[in-house]
Amino acid sequence: MSDQIAAAVGETMTETKAVKQKPKKGKKAKQQVSQGNAYIQSTYNNTIVSLCDVNGNVLGWSSAGAVGFKGPKKATPYAASVVVREAAEKVKEYGLKDLHVYITGVGQGREGALRAFQANGLNVLSIKDITPIPHNGCRAPRPRRV
Repeated sequence: MSDQIAAAVGETMTETKAVKQKPKKGKKAKQQVSQGNAYIQSTYNNTIVSLCDVNGNVLGWSSAGAVGFKGPKKATPYAASVVVREAAEKVKEYGLKDLHVYITGVGQGREGALRAFQANGLNVLSIKDITPIPHNGCRAPRPRRV
């Protein structure tokens, strides 16, 4: 019975209809950015590097934990240089060359990350420390009674 229906429609049971495939689009061209900003957050526990364009859109980032360091090794200058190398490779396709560097924090990775930018072929135009500093901050705790 099903053979009769298939014959009436004009196809056999073994034939299958060809599925229409959408034409594949080529890879989208990445925007070319020659100048950008680098934000380094260096704490006692980790180092995080973000590379952005001048509008603040993140092009690539990396951290010592994401690269594979664990524990206290994440805050070392060597880990910071590896983090910068990883982040620089991610933004290579954007053509980033010149950077304005903004550093936050008091960790050991500050100088290591700065030196790594030069070593990875990125030109540092300016360096600015944006670590927040309290201007007489919160109220001090009361004196301790012993």
